[in-house]
Amino acid sequence: MSGLSDQQTGKGDANQQALIENLSLQVLDLIDRGNQTPIVLIDGRAGSGKSTFAEALQQQLFRDGESAPRVIHMDNIFEGWEGLSLGSDYLVRFILNPLAKQETASWQDWSWVRNERSSWREFSGGTPLIVEGCGSLSERSKEHADISVWLEATEQTRRERWLARERHLDKFDFWAAQELDFYAREKSKTLADLVIKTD
Repeated sequence: MSGLSDQQTGKGDANQQALIENLSLQVLDLIDRGNQTPIVLIDGRAGSGKSTFAEALQQQLFRDGESAPRVIHMDNIFEGWEGLSLGSDYLVRFILNPLAKQETASWQDWSWVRNERSSWREFSGGTPLIVEGCGSLSERSKEHADISVWLEATEQTRRERWLARERHLDKFDFWAAQELDFYAREKSKTLADLVIKTD
């Protein structure tokens, strides 16, 4: 990927904004070269800042390219608190694989209230796709990614962010155990084009 060397590391708000601006230019360059649906995967452990980063990139792309990228949150794909691995597989099977075949991706969001799959979603491409969340970057999903990003922060920072978002910590360690297993297997950080520290 032109302009992105493997395992670059950014830290600090100003540097992170510069990286987001650079990523936006890279995505728009892909479009200019004929890729109408560039795919950006943003992974990292819980509380590393993935949603915030994805939103910032989406807004930057809208400013630079005047088109709104589609953003998919893995939180809407996981099958509950035990669903990290299944969610990663679901992403590849129902979203990334169809798009790679230039077919319409069709999938169901997960209802955390009803504890079942619910609303149907579709995406036919034609705009950039940003997928953010734990498990978005795996050996299988990497094949479909044009740009892959790994975000990381200290455990203390991630716990604080989790608490601010979830209002409790009772699921943090349970989820963290799944992350350890998944990332040990998939080596997601080593698959990333860009590694960014967010604390």
